[in-house]
Amino acid sequence: AAAAAAAAAASSSRSALRAAPGEHDYDYDFLVIGGGSGGVRASRIASGHGAKVALLEGQLKHGAPGYSAIGGTCVNVGCVPKKLMVFAARYPGEIAEAEGYGWSGATPGAFNWKTFMEYKNTEITRLNNIYANNVLGSAGVEIHEGVGKFLGPHEVEVSYANGESKTVTSDNILIAVGGWPFKPDIPGIEHTITSNEIFYLEEQPKRIVIVGGGFIAVEFAAIMDGLGSDVTLMYRGDMFLRGFDMDMRTHLHEEMERNSGVDIQFNTDPKEIQKNADGSYTVTTRDGKTVECDAIMYATGRKGKVDKLNLETTGVKSENSFIEVDAYSKTNVDNIYAVGDVTDRIALTPVALMEGHSLADTLYGGMDRKCDHEFVASTVFSTPEIGTVGYTEEEAAEKFKDISVYKSKFRAMKHSFPNSETYTLFKIIVDTKTDRVIGVHAATDGAGEMIQGVAIAVKMGATKKEFDATIGIHPTSAEELVTMRSPAYKYENGAKVE
Repeated sequence: AAAAAAAAAASSSRSALRAAPGEHDYDYDFLVIGGGSGGVRASRIASGHGAKVALLEGQLKHGAPGYSAIGGTCVNVGCVPKKLMVFAARYPGEIAEAEGYGWSGATPGAFNWKTFMEYKNTEITRLNNIYANNVLGSAGVEIHEGVGKFLGPHEVEVSYANGESKTVTSDNILIAVGGWPFKPDIPGIEHTITSNEIFYLEEQPKRIVIVGGGFIAVEFAAIMDGLGSDVTLMYRGDMFLRGFDMDMRTHLHEEMERNSGVDIQFNTDPKEIQKNADGSYTVTTRDGKTVECDAIMYATGRKGKVDKLNLETTGVKSENSFIEVDAYSKTNVDNIYAVGDVTDRIALTPVALMEGHSLADTLYGGMDRKCDHEFVASTVFSTPEIGTVGYTEEEAAEKFKDISVYKSKFRAMKHSFPNSETYTLFKIIVDTKTDRVIGVHAATDGAGEMIQGVAIAVKMGATKKEFDATIGIHPTSAEELVTMRSPAYKYENGAKVE
C-alpha cells in the first residue's frame, strides 16, 4: 500500500501522460509549434515513441522574412553560420603568426564576402533539407509549412504560405517558437540590422557599429574585425558579458584591446541614428559623440516570439514575452508545454534539445525526466574563446560561502614561440567543504572544445583531488587544469581571504 501511495504521489507530481497515443478524438497526439532545435527534437522522439505528431514551421528554407526556418535560429541565423564566420575571421590572425614559424611572406589575401555568403547559403540549404527530409521525414513527423495560432487549449489554426488555412486539434501541444532580436525604440532604429540580417547583407560593411554587450555582440565584433571591417562596439554597461565570470570578462577585454582593432566603448548608448545622402549612417550617442559607419547591428537581447500565438485563448501564462514552465516544461495549462528560448531559461541550442527530448520521453516514453539546468557548459566564440561550466566566482561565493579559487595565466606555446602577446587564463572554483569542483572557466584557443570534456567531469561531481590525480597531456594548455595545486585565494563565509 505504501509503495502504491508513493507511486501515485510521484505520478501526480510530474507531467503525467494525459492519454496514451490515439486514446482521444483529436487529430494528433502531439502538435509542435516551431521547427527549431527543441521542437524538432521533441517531435522526432515523440514520434519514435509511437505518438502521432505534426510540426508547424513558418518556412522550410532559410532567409527573409522569417529567417529562422526549419532547424531554428541555430541552423539558419545562429550557431552554425556564425561559427562558419568565426572560422573565416580567424585566418588572418593565424597567418599573422606564420612568419614566426619560418613562413616568409605569408598573407591572408583578400576576403570575398559574396563568395563566403554563397557557400554559407548552400550549406544552410543542405541542412534545411536534412532536417525536413531525413530528421523529421524519416521519423514519421508530419510537417506543415505554416504558422500556428491558438483557438483554444487543444485547437490551433494553421496559416499556410499559399494563403490557405485550416484548424487542427491535438491532445498535447508544444510551443517551441524560439526568440526574436529586440531593438529599442529610438529615432532611426529602422536603419539597423540584427543577427538575422547580417547573414544576408549583399556587401561587407567597411565600417560597422555593433550595439550590445552579450555574447552575440562580442562574437560579431570579433568576427567583423577579423574579416577586415572597422568595428565599434558600444555597450551601455561598464563591462561586457554580464553573467560570465568577471576574470574572464576582464581578460577578454584586455586581449581585445591588445590584439584586435575593435573600438570598445563602454558606458555608451546610441540616442539617434541618421541616414546620410551617400548611404552611410551617423550614430549619435547619449553623450553627444558621433560615429560614421556603413551598418549598425543591434544585439541588445531577445524576446520570446509569442506575439502571434493568441495565447489568451488558452490561459497560458507568460511574462515579458516568455512562457512560464515547470521542471517538466509544462505551462500552467495541463496539456500545453514550452521549450527553448521562449521559456527564458538558458537560451542555448543543446539546452533546447535536452528540454524537448526530456519532454517527449516523459509524455510518450514512460519516463520521468525533469530538465536539469545545473552545470550547463557554454562558449563565447570570441578571440580568444571563453569556455565555461558551473558557477562563476561571484555566484559560488554567494551560494557556497566557502570556496577555493585556482587561477593560472600564461602565454600558450603556440603564441609564445612567435612572440605574440596573446595570453591564456584558466580558473577552477572549488567548494571547500566538499572539495567538489563547481566551476571551470577558460579563455584560450579552442576553449569550447576543451570545456566540453571538462563539463562531463564537473557534471559527475568530480573533486579537486580527482582533478589533481589526473595525468595531464603534454605539451598542451589544457594540462594546466590538472596541475594547479595551490589556490590563488579563498572565500570564507562569503568573504574573500587573500
